[in-house]
Amino acid sequence: MALDKNDIAKRIAQEVKDKYFVNLGIGIPTLVANYVRTDISVEFQSENGVLGMGPFPYEGEEDADVINAGKQTITTLPGASFFDSAFSFGMIRAQKVDLTILGAMEVAENGDIANWKIPGKMVKGMGGAMDLVASAENIIVAMMHVNKAGESKILKRCTLPLTGVGCVKKVVTELAVLEVTPKGFKLLERAPGVSVEHIIASTEAELIIEGDIPEMVIN
Repeated sequence: MALDKNDIAKRIAQEVKDKYFVNLGIGIPTLVANYVRTDISVEFQSENGVLGMGPFPYEGEEDADVINAGKQTITTLPGASFFDSAFSFGMIRAQKVDLTILGAMEVAENGDIANWKIPGKMVKGMGGAMDLVASAENIIVAMMHVNKAGESKILKRCTLPLTGVGCVKKVVTELAVLEVTPKGFKLLERAPGVSVEHIIASTEAELIIEGDIPEMVIN
């Protein structure tokens, strides 16, 4: 069966390692903070100027002055710090962030990402995404494999305005885990109960498939 957004976040949380500094984009990526292992030390960074974000607050415990870059209320962990956006983007541009997790509307087989604009629709701007995709060494995308019409968002070439070129390393969707390689998307894992044939049929890009594809382990 296809995963839901929380399951996608749980799978990506497995990619977060001890001592990592991690930036979470808007949407599904913000959920990752809820599922990181409790036996490791991780610092979540937000480009509006927060280092040391914790899980989302429980209802009734929100503080409207403590938010992430997507204006969602957040919690902070002991030792968290606040600073201006210039300092925050200095961290990003200096490649001090070990892992960046972004949402996307499209990802291409060469690692291009489109996640900020649909022509004809109102958008405030690209925000911090352009700095993140230009500076990050390790970008994982959390997204839905197909749109509401059932059309693939995992493409040979992006059709929407690009955010970054050749920067994505891995994609986790409701159907699969894909690695971006010099030869295209390599299928690493499939969602529980989802067949390889279903993933192929849901993907416009060609997939590299080697041997038996294991199911994702969602903890």
